[in-house]
Amino acid sequence: MSLVRVGLVALAGSLAMGCHPSPRGASHHEELWPSGAPGALGSGWHDRPQLYFYVPDPAIATDTAIVVASGGSYGHHGGIPVEGEPTARWLVEQGITAVIVRYRVGEWGGYDHRAFLADGARAVQIVRSRAEALGIAPDRIGMIGYSAGGHLAASLAARCGAPGEPGPATPIELPSDALSGVSCRPDFVASVYPVVTLDPAHAHGRSVRNLLGRATDPPPSLVQALSVERQITASTAPTFVVTTRRDRKVPFENSVLLHDALVAHGVPTRLHLSDDGRHGVGLADDPRRMPQMSTWPARFLAWVRGLGKLD
Repeated sequence: MSLVRVGLVALAGSLAMGCHPSPRGASHHEELWPSGAPGALGSGWHDRPQLYFYVPDPAIATDTAIVVASGGSYGHHGGIPVEGEPTARWLVEQGITAVIVRYRVGEWGGYDHRAFLADGARAVQIVRSRAEALGIAPDRIGMIGYSAGGHLAASLAARCGAPGEPGPATPIELPSDALSGVSCRPDFVASVYPVVTLDPAHAHGRSVRNLLGRATDPPPSLVQALSVERQITASTAPTFVVTTRRDRKVPFENSVLLHDALVAHGVPTRLHLSDDGRHGVGLADDPRRMPQMSTWPARFLAWVRGLGKLD
């Protein structure tokens, strides 16, 4: 094989990994839907969403677990190496079981909101159904989502019913199976520089296009259902919102809309609004460059402890 050919193959491989990276360092991973995902458009890699489990040392383990959803405009998985993996490792260091969900996306697979929401909801159901085996409490399962993953986490917080409470107005469509009776609502959420609204004044265009898929003229009811700030009720899970005024991709007004809706409905919430940092910084672990943004992980853990969801 010529050097040119070798270079092209290597480039193609690196591009593929950039769009479809697999998290490293997981204790194990498995398919989210072993019998085939609902609405699957094929059987390729991008049609089979995955769960990646990170288990803490028993000496420091708590009974809390957190599902992690990286960003990528609902079109790709570029957020996994910079958001998903570092967050999972950080959580394990805190004694928290971490589970990365690699959900289906629109630009590599042709999926839309139905697949994104179903994959996120099923991830929470699976973790909750295995609480005893994982050594966690079924009422201490949270979710951290970044960018589009922040939209996913906040959507589950608002649109998944909690046990013993009235169902939401626009529930997430899930198949009827052995996990049907398991709640997909996280017990708490961190929504980090999230996509929130489909309002053209503040919407993130690429995420909106992927959410809507082929719906070129979506009905108002769908736009309302996918605009998280319009789905908040008093039953929405407590939500910690993180953003920066310097976000040049997803306007920080998305986070303000979400926080204001949570406050209006009496949902426990906290808005961490920074004047430094930028979109896509994940844990923002550079206090010299981001003295404000870098404090959000510690503040989030303190907030979760205040909820009684972490010892």
